[in-house]
Amino acid sequence: MSKTLKSIESPEDFTNEQLAELISSMLYQIMVHHTMYFREVEHQFGITKALEIMDRVWEKSFTLQMKRLGNILGFTMENNIPKPLLNVDRDTLLALVKGIGKNWLTADGIWFQAVENRYTILDAQRCAGCAVMRFCAFEAWSIKKLLSLPENAGLDGLKQALNFRMYHQINVQSVIEVNPHSIVFQMNECIVQDTRKQKGLDDYPCKSTGIMEYRSFASIIDPRIVTECIGCPPDDHPEEWYCAWRFTIPNNVDTD
Repeated sequence: MSKTLKSIESPEDFTNEQLAELISSMLYQIMVHHTMYFREVEHQFGITKALEIMDRVWEKSFTLQMKRLGNILGFTMENNIPKPLLNVDRDTLLALVKGIGKNWLTADGIWFQAVENRYTILDAQRCAGCAVMRFCAFEAWSIKKLLSLPENAGLDGLKQALNFRMYHQINVQSVIEVNPHSIVFQMNECIVQDTRKQKGLDDYPCKSTGIMEYRSFASIIDPRIVTECIGCPPDDHPEEWYCAWRFTIPNNVDTD
């Protein structure tokens, strides 16, 4: 007869299945703790300082955590990457990239629906806008570091960074070079809007969120970049794109 919860006093009293559930819960708690700590540091010192501090925290924390888990589970690290991940074939790694991108979008949608179901769609949109603005700043900062982009990466840096966003892994996008000081970014296929279209629904009105999203992302890549919405639902748009954005570094701004 299995032990009841009342008879369980420590993890040693758990079954293997319960221990596995505990481990999943603890990993989840570490993730949330990390997020809450960052959020408070951001509140106290601002986003730029918070990102700088988190960079140092994550580098040290990740190394120590993975080494400890590797010692227990029997895997090693190479260049601070779990060796088993390096042994996976290229096609699987690329599939993982796309799968993780889809997981991100799924989690975002679940959050939106949970807030909407508990309160209203306006509350959900407000929460989504603020969350996206903060996330895109972090996303841009992460990509900037990954690609070793300079502080003022310019429009070339922005074009490169846009190809490494979560959205790029699940949507189809394109960039048009207008002139040396301006580019136009188009979202040609959007999994969210395409799904709504297949269901016979109107476009989801994402313009207000999009403005915060793209401004936040571009400003981290290069604070000189000015972001302008060309069109985004509920705006009318041509068949070839759902939303389009113009990124410009004004002529009177030093581009060196």
